[in-house]
Amino acid sequence: MAELFYVLLQIGIFVLISPLVSGVIKKVKAMTQKRKGAPVLQLYFDLTKLLKKQAVISDKASWIFKASPYVVFSTAIAASLLIPVTTFVVPGRFSGDIIMLVYLLALGRFFMTLSGLDTGSTFGGMGSSREVMISSLMEPSILVSVFTMGLIAKSTSVYDIMEMMQSGNVSLTHPVFIMIFLALLIITLAETSRIPVDDPATHLELTMVHEAMILEYSGRHLALMELGASIKQLVFITLIVNIFLPHDQLITYTGAMGIILSIAIYILKVVGFSVLMALAEVSTVKFRLFSVPNLAALSFMLSFLGFLQYFVFGR
Repeated sequence: MAELFYVLLQIGIFVLISPLVSGVIKKVKAMTQKRKGAPVLQLYFDLTKLLKKQAVISDKASWIFKASPYVVFSTAIAASLLIPVTTFVVPGRFSGDIIMLVYLLALGRFFMTLSGLDTGSTFGGMGSSREVMISSLMEPSILVSVFTMGLIAKSTSVYDIMEMMQSGNVSLTHPVFIMIFLALLIITLAETSRIPVDDPATHLELTMVHEAMILEYSGRHLALMELGASIKQLVFITLIVNIFLPHDQLITYTGAMGIILSIAIYILKVVGFSVLMALAEVSTVKFRLFSVPNLAALSFMLSFLGFLQYFVFGR
């Protein structure tokens, strides 16, 4: 019964909160540009409208094009189950779940890139090739980062890592955590198609990556793609804020009140991090495609330095 409650809680929070993150980022960017911008809840309205519409599918599309939205959404939901929003509800843990998290998201990306190629669209193929290049450059940084966190916590369970960070036996100012935090920050920007790697607001065919792959989608299929991308973005944000900004150890309440307070603080942390992401986007520009490997190299160097410092400064 406890595991069922955990599953329902995780799915409910990620599905309901993920569109809010995109709305906050767009609203903050609009305010910094002295524009009114769309409402914070605009993505909720868009998803509701798209779910009511029938999908228009190309005659050249195969089963991959039709199945990809459901795979992308399902893998994002499955990945969200591996990152607890609160430690007051204990999940069913198993060895290697943080590694499974990485490859669940990779499975969704794999089908998304195939769907971009499936209809024979020039822009879809271009976006897919760019997405594969970016993901292959970032994957070593992700693996080194999560392995380093696993070494420190002596477990590859995200729940165990969160408990270790809340124990008070570690310092967030330790060089290992600083390096891993900066690496994961770059990884989050790249994996969620944010500036400086990609611009989710552009529809210029020669520069877009994520938008190019879903250009042929419409109706409920487009809604699932957009919601899956929002959930994936929230997964990375949750991984950062719950590991590097632990809060459950500060809550003295137990039971239902403790869970409610923990979730409320978690949502505040997510909104705050979304504001920081928006401010980071408006303070920089989109990189050229051939400059992305330099960013990936920086991310890998930071994660690898964190891995080395784990041994240099002691375990």
